[in-house]
Amino acid sequence: MDDVPANRPQSPFEMARLPGPSSPFSVVVPRMSSPIEPELAVPFTVVEPSDQTVPLVFNAPHAGAVYPQSFVDGARLDSLALRRSEDAYVDALFAGMGTLGAPMLVARFPRAYLDVNREPYELDPRMFDGRLPPYANTRSLRVAGGLGTIPRIVGDGQEIYPGKLPVAEAMRRIEWLYKPYHRALRQIVMRTQRRFGTVLLVDCHSMPSSSVTRDENSRADIVIGDRFGTSCAATLSDRVAQSFERLGYRVARNRPYAGGFITEHYGEPAAGRHALQVEINRSLYMDERTMERTDGFARLASDITEVFSLIAETAGTDLTERRLAAE
Repeated sequence: MDDVPANRPQSPFEMARLPGPSSPFSVVVPRMSSPIEPELAVPFTVVEPSDQTVPLVFNAPHAGAVYPQSFVDGARLDSLALRRSEDAYVDALFAGMGTLGAPMLVARFPRAYLDVNREPYELDPRMFDGRLPPYANTRSLRVAGGLGTIPRIVGDGQEIYPGKLPVAEAMRRIEWLYKPYHRALRQIVMRTQRRFGTVLLVDCHSMPSSSVTRDENSRADIVIGDRFGTSCAATLSDRVAQSFERLGYRVARNRPYAGGFITEHYGEPAAGRHALQVEINRSLYMDERTMERTDGFARLASDITEVFSLIAETAGTDLTERRLAAE
């Protein structure tokens, strides 16, 4: 698996394990000697089972809801508007994954501040005062749409900043948040593959109901993305989709979301590494206007745990057989 660019000094992180009393889980956090913002002294967490028993890894890159005050003060939007890009409560929806024996990485910084589901330097030159480095990708469709590594807009299209940011600010967020996050994710994925011979990374997201369809009769509840079969074995994607369908959910495949940078970058089925993106319609579990949970939350969380418990039961055998067949 190719690394993200690392031609800059490493951020001063040290990982610390915080065991819960009489709990089968522990929370692993990066201990930062000099945090990028006071509120982000712990920028992400890893919920670890006492013993990882399945070749599954879960990741919630857009669930972060810790907004630095300096970011809020410098934005042209209010706090609620800034949250429009947030995959609110997705980490809580997938909280049952630890009981299956699988670790989960969760970002605490918000997507509107930094998006780790992008290339490390997917940057819009119109946003910044100063020259971007020559290796920056300034021409991607995501940059053109305002949703690069440092987003220009929130989910409903509103501009975040009243003016330009210093280039140094973009570099600071990438060095102190993006790269440590991906180092942690890569370590978990590779550790899992070394232990089990294979790994399935599930990238956990939510989507606004308006992004799927306005036709209530054909609205998707769940979108499974595997980069059109290139990031995950199609039969495994089928099993996840069918498991949700058996519980009564309407499932779409790869449209409108096929998977972002994480799915594309970490998914290498021929090498025994599979990556699958799961997008959940927010109207199933929250009020999209107020960002509050609804009564549907508990049922959905239970169903997600049921789906992946079924996947976990045979994941080791299924994935290993597919790896051997590809060799």
